Amino acid sequence: MKISASAAVVAPRERLFEALNNGDVLQRCIPGCEELTAEGSDTYRVRLKLGVAGLTGQYAGKVTYQHLQPPESFTLAFEGKGKTGFVRGTAAVRIADDQGTARVDCDADVQVGGAIAAVGSRLMAAVARKLTQDFFRCVAREIGADPDAASAADAAGQGPLDRG
Repeated sequence: MKISASAAVVAPRERLFEALNNGDVLQRCIPGCEELTAEGSDTYRVRLKLGVAGLTGQYAGKVTYQHLQPPESFTLAFEGKGKTGFVRGTAAVRIADDQGTARVDCDADVQVGGAIAAVGSRLMAAVARKLTQDFFRCVAREIGADPDAASAADAAGQGPLDRG
């Protein structure tokens, strides 16, 4: 499943890039994050508790930062599993500066299996949109930006998003 998302945060992209690479900020802002533990400079062990369409579960996994190009881009490789299924994939993250507003574009290729896969891509897109909004509002607060000005522009679960 392809998921694309965009968000705008009224802050310099350097500050946003730092926040997106800070384990303490991530632990406070990732919805459902119960634990985030560094394993080296670019890898984290993570434990989440999330619910989708009545399927609530705990997931344990690993996230690795790759291809770091501060303050412009990075790639995340992730994998996790729980009683209700598994998720794994990659996400390419790009941060552009537009006159003091950092625009984040993320294109993820995600594989989901188990009971959670039965939820369907349309519902997963709605969940991704909500989690993205919550995440970027929290990150905006963390870096001293106006959380109400942080907006998740779009998310889709059916192939690449038409940004035009």
